[in-house]
Amino acid sequence: QVQLVESGGGLVQDGGSLRLSCAASGRALNTYFMGWFRQAPGKEREFVVAVAWNGGTRYADSVKARFVVSRDNAKNMVYLQKNSVKPEDTAVYYCAAAIEFGNMLTTPTYWGQGTQVTVSS
Repeated sequence: QVQLVESGGGLVQDGGSLRLSCAASGRALNTYFMGWFRQAPGKEREFVVAVAWNGGTRYADSVKARFVVSRDNAKNMVYLQKNSVKPEDTAVYYCAAAIEFGNMLTTPTYWGQGTQVTVSS
């Protein structure tokens, strides 16, 4: 079992920055891919980014030039630095974890409760 708790959401202005944090707990966390999904109002949940234990990453094209994921294995934390945010980045952001990379991109096994990010124009 893996437990994930997000924090850091809130209101940010168009073009601003915000950092989300995800605290993970459980066994063998070094065997999991971790990452972020988001769900905007009226839309399906979508993949944002995944990060492996060794720091390897995969980003969605929509955020690749603006968001940066990092992982602190010693603290069991994952961070998402959001730069140059846009109103279309408004969504609930979910931390997620999966053992298989393919699952991490589509249907992670574990989810956090989500944190709301609202970008004002």
